[in-house]
Amino acid sequence: MRESAAERHDRLLELVRRHGTARVSDLAGLLGVSPVTARRDVEVLAGRGLLDRVHGSVSWPRSSEAGPHGAADGLVLGLLAPSATYYFAEVIRGAHEAAARAGARLILRISDYRPEEDHARVEGLLAAGAQGLLVAPGWRRPQDPAEHGGWLAGLPVPAVLLERQPEPGTPADALDRVCSDHRYGALLAVRHLVGLGHGAPVLVARADSPTALSVRAGYAAALGSLGLAAPRPAIDSVPAELDPAGFETAVADLRAAVAAGATAALVHNDVDAIQIVQRLAELGVRVPDDLAVVAYDDEVAALADTPLTAVAPPKREVGRHAAQLLVERLGGAGGGESARRHLTLLPRLRVRASCGAERTGAGAEDELPGAVRGRVPRPAARTSD
Repeated sequence: MRESAAERHDRLLELVRRHGTARVSDLAGLLGVSPVTARRDVEVLAGRGLLDRVHGSVSWPRSSEAGPHGAADGLVLGLLAPSATYYFAEVIRGAHEAAARAGARLILRISDYRPEEDHARVEGLLAAGAQGLLVAPGWRRPQDPAEHGGWLAGLPVPAVLLERQPEPGTPADALDRVCSDHRYGALLAVRHLVGLGHGAPVLVARADSPTALSVRAGYAAALGSLGLAAPRPAIDSVPAELDPAGFETAVADLRAAVAAGATAALVHNDVDAIQIVQRLAELGVRVPDDLAVVAYDDEVAALADTPLTAVAPPKREVGRHAAQLLVERLGGAGGGESARRHLTLLPRLRVRASCGAERTGAGAEDELPGAVRGRVPRPAARTSD
């Protein structure tokens, strides 16, 4: 199978992390891509704050130059993430910024959504000198926490979970964690659509990540709290690049729901939402005239031909709060002795054109800086969270 851009970015980050500094031309050879592709990848990752770029070379970001030196000087924080792109790029950036402000160094390892490798990756972080850990396991299925999460409770250093919730009552459930409240995010979307006069929206959703599963649960809870019934069972969303037939089936099911009277949909995630809206237009279903759409994740939703209203989890803040909490646990401000914390951050709804609603003051920050509508970069096939 052809390597996706997300997978290539993760390999590039691992190479730079391992070498510290590398020439872009050398990275092209190691990655087996053209120099043009390597330069483009470096520009994307540098723009996200994941790499420093100077005179044809790239290096791992230097946290010491961003903040004051204090009690955290010399601390090394390890971060395990399932990906360094899409959803988790902002989580990583928030953690890096908070570590830098505390005078700590952040080192990163990527699991590529292979939960069976999480423990070994964390052992690598510890071997590299990590004194505390920020951990986002690569769970994708409901059974993954039980099958691949038992090692979390035995970590020899303080740890904070990111965007992951172990099964209640398990030892890992006693760890500190910082998460987005995706159930609340789903409620925001449903309540917005109902407030515009629509009936219960159709849910089109992935089922391959903790975020996707939480959105599904939140959708059901939102309908219950509003006294609504789902117009039909959830439509399973799949990446168009990985499963073209499955993607076409999802589009056909949504089109049939519109023909049966549905006027609104909540779609997770917004890469899928953009592609679904484009395909529906080819089949004569117009957004927002025939169907109001709210996307979930808000990574590229503003770049659609018709900018998509989207639920935006506070990804950057999740990384920032988690890193701050970990620094406390490692000795700053007496945090090592304080009670464990489960911190939940609320998503926001960013209103755009895809629901047919007028923009309000709450939507003043909706547009992505420098966004050009109608020119959406081809998304990587793997965008689980």
